[in-house]
Amino acid sequence: MSNYPLGRALARGACVSALAVSMMSTSVFGQSVDLSKWSPEYVRSIAGTETYNTAEQCGAVTPLDYEGKLTFWYQGVFEGDPDLLRQYYKDFFAAFRETYPNIDLQEQALTYNDLLDKFRTALLGNAGPMVVRLQILGGVEFASKGYLQELKPEDVGWKTEDFWPGAMKSVMWEGKTYGIPTNNETMAFIWNADIFERAGLDPEKPPATWDEVVEYSKKIHDELGIAGYGLVARKNAGNTPYRFMPQLWAYGGGVFDEADPNPNYGEIRLDSPESIRALQASYDMYVRDQSVPVSALTNQQADNQPLFLAGQVAMMISHPSDYNVMLDLQAKATGADKETAQTVIDNMRYGLIPTGPDGKRAVVFGGSNIHILNPEYVEGGEVDEAAAKAMVCFWTSPEWSLKMAYAGSNPGNLNGFKTEWMKERLDSIKFLDVTTSMLPYGIPFPTLPETPEIMNIIIPDMLQNALTGAMTVEEAAADAAQKVRDVTDGGGL
Repeated sequence: MSNYPLGRALARGACVSALAVSMMSTSVFGQSVDLSKWSPEYVRSIAGTETYNTAEQCGAVTPLDYEGKLTFWYQGVFEGDPDLLRQYYKDFFAAFRETYPNIDLQEQALTYNDLLDKFRTALLGNAGPMVVRLQILGGVEFASKGYLQELKPEDVGWKTEDFWPGAMKSVMWEGKTYGIPTNNETMAFIWNADIFERAGLDPEKPPATWDEVVEYSKKIHDELGIAGYGLVARKNAGNTPYRFMPQLWAYGGGVFDEADPNPNYGEIRLDSPESIRALQASYDMYVRDQSVPVSALTNQQADNQPLFLAGQVAMMISHPSDYNVMLDLQAKATGADKETAQTVIDNMRYGLIPTGPDGKRAVVFGGSNIHILNPEYVEGGEVDEAAAKAMVCFWTSPEWSLKMAYAGSNPGNLNGFKTEWMKERLDSIKFLDVTTSMLPYGIPFPTLPETPEIMNIIIPDMLQNALTGAMTVEEAAADAAQKVRDVTDGGGL
C-alpha cells in the first residue's frame, strides 16, 4: 500500500467521511424512491405515478419574469447520435427560453474531449462560462482547484435525497458539494443472436463471465471469420474507460479501491494480479485470438455501431441508445446493406454485463453533473446567480432530468422515474429496463482531481502498450500503476 504525503492524508480524512455518507443506506437518505427494491419491475411500477410542473418548481427558485444573462457550456449532440436525441436538445432550450423569456441565454455545445480541453484553457484566462455541464469524472478536478462554487440540490429547490447516492459522491470534495447530477448512466451487454446460432452458440445464453466473453469471441471468429467482441481501446477517448473498467472491476482489480464499499483511494491496484488478469483478457482477444476488430485501438463506440449493424461484430457493452442509432442507420441504408441491418436489429439481444470469476458484476456509474463557476473565472468577472440557478433547476428537474437522459441513461433526479415520460420511455425504448437494472452495480470513478488524466490517458495507454506489444501485459500494468503513483504523489487522496 502506498503512503500519503501529509497534506493529502489530511484531505483524505475529510473526503472519506463525505464518501461514507454519500454511500449510506436508503433508510439514512430517505430517497424519494426505494433503492432497496430496485429492479425492472419496481421501476415500471412507479413510472407514471406522479406529475411535476417544472415552471412552477423552478419559478420558486428564480422568478419566471427574471431579467438576466447566462453563458452555458455543455457536451452537445454530434455525428453518430440518434436524431431523436437532437430533437430533445432543441426542445430543452426552447422550453427554457419560453419559461424564462427575459434571460439572455448563450449556450455552446462541445464534444466530450473538446469540452474539457476548452474549459481548462478558458479557466486559465478567466474566460469560462457561468454554468457548465461536465462529464461525471470532471467535477472534482475543478472543485479541488477552486474554480467551482459550492452547489447542492437544496440551492435550486431539490433535496439531496432526490439523487442517487453514488451520483452525489461524484460532486463532493473535502466534505462539500460542488454540483448536481443531471443524469446517471449505466450500460448493459448486447449480442447478435443470429451470429451466436451460426457459430454454434445458444442464441439466448450470452456469456455469463468475462472469461466466457473471451471464449465466445474466439469461437465466433474461428467459425465465421468476424469479430466476436467490440473492444474499444482508443487513446484519450472517454469511451475506453467506460468499457474497460467494468471488466477490470469484475476481475477484482481497480485503479485504487474504488470498487470497495467505502474506498479511501490509498492503495494503487492497477498492477495487482486481478488487474493483470483483466488486462490479459483484452490481450487474449486482440493479440492471441485476433477475435476483435483490427481497428479496436482507434475505435470509439460510434465506430462499433456500424460494424455491429453490418453483422461484423457479435457482442459489445452498449447503451440502449445504440439501438436507436442503429435504427437510424438502417433507415438510411440501401439494398443488401438494409436487409443485413434489419436482420441484425431483429436478432439484437440485451442482458446484464458479465461477471468476473468470483461472480462480481460491475458497470461504470457514469453521467454528467452541472456546476456554477466562481465569478473570478468567468468572462466579465460576474455570475448572474439567479439565471444560473434557473438553468441548474431546469436541467435537474424530474421532467428534464428524465427527458434529457433520453435512451442512454437515467434521470439524475430520482423523481424522474415517477413521471409519465418514464413510462413512455419504458414502453418505447427497447432494453431500457435492462440498463436501468444495472444501476445497483454501478461504480463511480475515483473522486480525485487526477481522475480525468487517469481514465482518459493512463488507462487507454495501458491498453495500447499491452495490445501493441510495446510492453508485456505485466509491464503495461506496472507502468500504468507507476503513472498513477506519479500523478497522485504516491497514492490517492
